Order: sequence, then C-alpha cells, then structure tokens
Amino acid sequence: MAVRRRVAGLALAAALGGCATDGGRLPPPPVARQLPPPRPATDRPAFVQPAPPPAAPAWRPVPVRATAPEQPARTIVVRPGEGLAAIARREGVPLAVLAQANGLADNALLGGGQVLKLPAGRLHRVERGETLAAIARAYRVRLADAAAANRLRPPYRLEIGDLVFLPSPPKPDVVARARANKLDIDRLIAGAQPRPAARGAAANGAQARATATPGLLKPAPARTAAAATAASNAPPASSAAPVPAVAEAPAIRLDWPLTGRLLSGFGRKASGQVNDGINIAAVAGAPVRAAADGEVLYAGSGVAAFGGLILIRHADGWVTAYGHNETLMVAKGDRVTRGQTIARAGATGEVDSPQLHFELRRGRTPVNPLTALPPRPTG
Repeated sequence: MAVRRRVAGLALAAALGGCATDGGRLPPPPVARQLPPPRPATDRPAFVQPAPPPAAPAWRPVPVRATAPEQPARTIVVRPGEGLAAIARREGVPLAVLAQANGLADNALLGGGQVLKLPAGRLHRVERGETLAAIARAYRVRLADAAAANRLRPPYRLEIGDLVFLPSPPKPDVVARARANKLDIDRLIAGAQPRPAARGAAANGAQARATATPGLLKPAPARTAAAATAASNAPPASSAAPVPAVAEAPAIRLDWPLTGRLLSGFGRKASGQVNDGINIAAVAGAPVRAAADGEVLYAGSGVAAFGGLILIRHADGWVTAYGHNETLMVAKGDRVTRGQTIARAGATGEVDSPQLHFELRRGRTPVNPLTALPPRPTG
C-alpha cells in the first residue's frame, strides 16, 4: 500500500516537472490586452427621433350669428394719468377702434378731462371659423367699413376671442329728410293735406284726424317796409331755407314742454343743415306739456321724419310744434291750456333715442324757442 502511494507521488511530480520546464526555462507570462481609452463625457443627450407634430385641426368657415347688441354713440372722459390703452380696457373696446374714432395714435398723450368719442355700433367676439367678411355680412356692414373701423388690412387675420367693432350706419339727418318729404311742418301750417297715418301709429287717447283746415291762423301783424323788402327778395317758401328769427325776445312767453338736456339747438349747423327748432332729451313716456294756451291744428304721424306730431295755434299767429311723441293725447280742434299734458315722449320718426323736437313759429317763419322760454330747467 505504501509502495503504491510512493509510485503515484513520483509520477505526479514528474508530470508537474515536465509542464513547468521547457529546456529548464519557465513559460513567459501572459500579455495583458490593451483596452481603448475611455471617451470624454459630453452634455449632449442621446439622439431621440422626434415624434411627428400633431395634425392641425381642419379649418372651415362657419356662418356668423349677428347677436351683438347695438351700443349708442357716447363720449368718454379721460381720467388723470390714463393712456389710450387703459381707457380701452376700462371701456371694454378695442384699442384700435378707440384710436381710429378719435384720429389718435395708440400711444397718444392724453390729458385729464379730455373727451373722446366712441361711435355707435356693435362689438362682436370672434369664434372659431369666423372671418371678417362673414362677420361684416352678418351685420350688414361693408367689409371696407369694418376693416377701416378696426384698422385691419388684408388678409384681415382674426384670432378666436378678438373683438370686432361693426359701426352702425349713419342715421339720416332729420331735417334733411323732413325737407325731402313733400309734406313738412311749414306746409301743414299752410293747410296742406297730410298723408294718412301709418296703421297702428295713431296715438292712444283721442283719435287724431289727419287733416289740417286752411285759414285757421290769424294774419301776421303788418311788417315794416324793410322787412317787406327783404321778404320780396327772398326765394319762394317752398325752396328757401328757414330764416332765423331776430335776436330780440318775441311777444309770446312759453313754458318748457319737457325737462331735459338740450340735444340740438336752433339754426344752421356746421354740416349746412338747418334745425327749425330745438331737440330736448327725454325719458320714454315722459309727459309732454303744452307750452301755452291754444288750439290743436294737427295731431298725427303724417310727417314721417317727426313721427307723432302735434301743432298748436296760439294767439297772434304763433304756432308751436311737438315731434317724436310715442303717444298723442289730443286731437285736431281740441283746446289746450298751458302745462296740459298733450303727449308722451318717444323716439318715433327718424331718431334713435327718446326726445322732443320743439318748434316755435310766427306764421310759417321759424323762431328760436329759447328766446321765448325761461332759463332752462335742470334735472
């Protein structure tokens, strides 16, 4: 047993000796493999293929609904230190519209107390798919007018939520339209036949008969030779503009038919038109009172420009006229007394706000009513 162990040990030693020697030398050590140097770190992220952009929603024009209410023309008083942009935000109107209406630059310098104007019109808020052309068409405004009011140029780009101002068409001049009618107050006083009143336009209360009888006026007092000469040189009454009265106070004394601020005075305007009376602001339905005792010459709506109209004859050939009433409470031939309610104020005829058109005439010649009225009441 011991012999076998000894022989196995010698054999193992010989095998190991043969592997460790090669002619008495040891085998060379293994060569280490050279690795490439590490790359310097960079801040650039790894490239990622970008996702395709989302498809833009399909755009298509949509019909526009004209739902914006009409705003009347108004004035705006500048507060100390306010700029045009601040005023536009305060009033809820586009800056371009406010600047355009007043001929100002967007950054114009303003002073406290300065008065700016904003014309009548509508403010439409843009919705998806609406174009300026479609908006203008819906509100029956010319595209050029809408573009000019908003200072827009082709291609008239609009964003959702933008406010577009649609200017109201100008109101016809009341006096000009009254003269265009073949029948006016002057001819009613002279006895012309009025057109029948529009159906449903007659007043509540006494039914107005639509005929003025000739010859109800007393003859005017004799004129001086100078006045007669001037009258003979004047053009015929049918084509002449009314002649303003002399400045001195007339013989008749009147009471105010209505309390309110003066909207338009008597006489010729800068536009060349002539107002034969005055216009007084009113509250719809406010009582209109006779300015003096007299007899009703006419009550009806035969003069379209003035709507519900009443003419009253007073002593010595004086006549007063009351226009734009919504309700007439007297009829032709009625006797009225100073201060008696004869009508209710309205906005009939060619006006867009409640008011009274009030005239004073000596025969057929218009006279400034302010010369026969006491100082204007307030409130």
